[in-house]
Amino acid sequence: MKKIIIVLVAVAFSVSVSAQKRKRGNDFTVAQKTELALKKMTLQLDLSERQQNKIRPLLTEKITDRETHKKHRKAKGEERQKLSSDERYNREVARLDKMIAFKANMRDILDDKQYERFEKIAARKKHKMKKRGKHRRMKHDRHDRTERDFDRG
Repeated sequence: MKKIIIVLVAVAFSVSVSAQKRKRGNDFTVAQKTELALKKMTLQLDLSERQQNKIRPLLTEKITDRETHKKHRKAKGEERQKLSSDERYNREVARLDKMIAFKANMRDILDDKQYERFEKIAARKKHKMKKRGKHRRMKHDRHDRTERDFDRG
């Protein structure tokens, strides 16, 4: 009996801890995020002071756009609706245009060796994010499948 109570308390404790909303990330300002990203990039690519000064506004713009998009997405919340194929196409074209412009600017600022390293790092990040997204989709698919199975029964 004593062991059962201990197990129940342990399970209740673990459920309550896992149910708490975890705060992901830090609430840094755009300037702070820019400085952190620039310092990481400086360490990875061995940037000169001149290169840092040229890259800083590019990163600021990129981070500001990301924050704006994030706030817009949160504001939409539940009322998000499916985009038409033209809207999706236009959004994807705009996103790709921004990426092309950023890469072109980085190509102008960095030397060949640094740019090659920059490309490798970007490819690694992209692969990591893809892998993370695939894992999330699999969890979601598994959840949907079990709900469908319960509906049939």
